[in-house]
Amino acid sequence: MEAASIPTPVAHDDHHHGPPIANQSSRVNSEVLGILLFIISEIMLFGAFFAAYFFIRVVSADGWPPGEGLPVAVAAINAAILLSSSVTMHWTDVSAKRDNQRAMRVGIVTTFLLGCTFLFIQINEYLHLGFAPKTSASASVFFGLTGLHGAHVLIGLLLLWMSAVRIFKGKVGPDHHRGLEIPGIYWHFVDAMWIVVFTTIYVL
Repeated sequence: MEAASIPTPVAHDDHHHGPPIANQSSRVNSEVLGILLFIISEIMLFGAFFAAYFFIRVVSADGWPPGEGLPVAVAAINAAILLSSSVTMHWTDVSAKRDNQRAMRVGIVTTFLLGCTFLFIQINEYLHLGFAPKTSASASVFFGLTGLHGAHVLIGLLLLWMSAVRIFKGKVGPDHHRGLEIPGIYWHFVDAMWIVVFTTIYVL
């Protein structure tokens, strides 16, 4: 008669408690994925304003442009300023990965000043347009769409300011650049969105 087999005790992992660790893709960082999903939601928000704009242009009898015309040349200069800030932002991010502290500081300050210049020119443009949001439906759409973008520029400037503080404190480098990369992605989105707004509002 065969001897009864004695069950072998199963080894337990004493180092892991609770639910298993969530699976995470190695290609996309969670912070980067978060800002990309946020940008998608912002595109939807802009889409609602663009829908109102195209309704005014195509369906409504309200004339376009509002007032006596829009300062296309000024808006084009502003577009060049904002695109330049996107270049300096990229330079700042590359400098962080190369641990070039001086280039980082110059880049983030230049980007911040270019963003402030854009916002100043846009506010000055509002003051000299000759019409207000209550003037007509087309004027409301103009201020709504350009003002929405201006609000995003302001948020971007706040993020750049916080990044600048971390840079000047020496907290950004090759191993700690995610706090700069995320605001950079947002800033590039703001710059790209202005090209769409400029082309739609001022050129078409």
